[in-house]
Amino acid sequence: MIFRQLFDADSSTFTYLIADPSTGKAALIDPVLEKVERDLQFVHELGLSLSHVLETHIHADHVTAAGVLRQRTGCTVVVGELGAESADRHVRHGDELRVGQLLIHVLATPGHTDDSLSYLVDDRVFTGDALLVRGTGRTDFQNGDPSQLYDSITRVLFALPDDTRVYPAHDYQGRTMSTIGEERQHNPRVAGKDRGAFIELMNGLELGLPKRIDVAVPANRSLGMVVPSGG
Repeated sequence: MIFRQLFDADSSTFTYLIADPSTGKAALIDPVLEKVERDLQFVHELGLSLSHVLETHIHADHVTAAGVLRQRTGCTVVVGELGAESADRHVRHGDELRVGQLLIHVLATPGHTDDSLSYLVDDRVFTGDALLVRGTGRTDFQNGDPSQLYDSITRVLFALPDDTRVYPAHDYQGRTMSTIGEERQHNPRVAGKDRGAFIELMNGLELGLPKRIDVAVPANRSLGMVVPSGG
């Protein structure tokens, strides 16, 4: 598998390029609107063709490039069942996707948002905002639910083998990846905590809202194609 991890410093967002070397088919996971040219340049330089964009959820901190990439390449945009209505495919837990010969397993991991997905490809899992490196996504907006997130992490993601590599949608401290075993043992939000303790912790975070939430969420419900004025 061809793999590249790309980063948007403004929103601390990771975008992932995965591709099948035998067919040249590629997918971008969680692309950022301002990074369209960078991402397409990578696709071109590696001799690939973009067949899919995979969204892990409706983001609140950046505008997705999914719609623009579909317009420019004809790629298929994949989201969760409760994701943007204008996507090409809405998937649920247990569904499978093919990017060339790459097999992608869809995992429903709601809790950060109600539409959150993770994607398992070989020994890598792309967890969106559900599971971060030594953290988790917040649960205080977009139908977030700490009890649901606890189940997504402990019953779905932590059911994967310990050596599964974890690639999140964000990191704010320069960490690029982890493993399921590391997070099960060392993640301070979930390690050694039962459901009640996790819910109490999440409900007490008192975080400020993402600075672009009023622009990003409505735009991302249209795959980034309708950006409100002032965005």
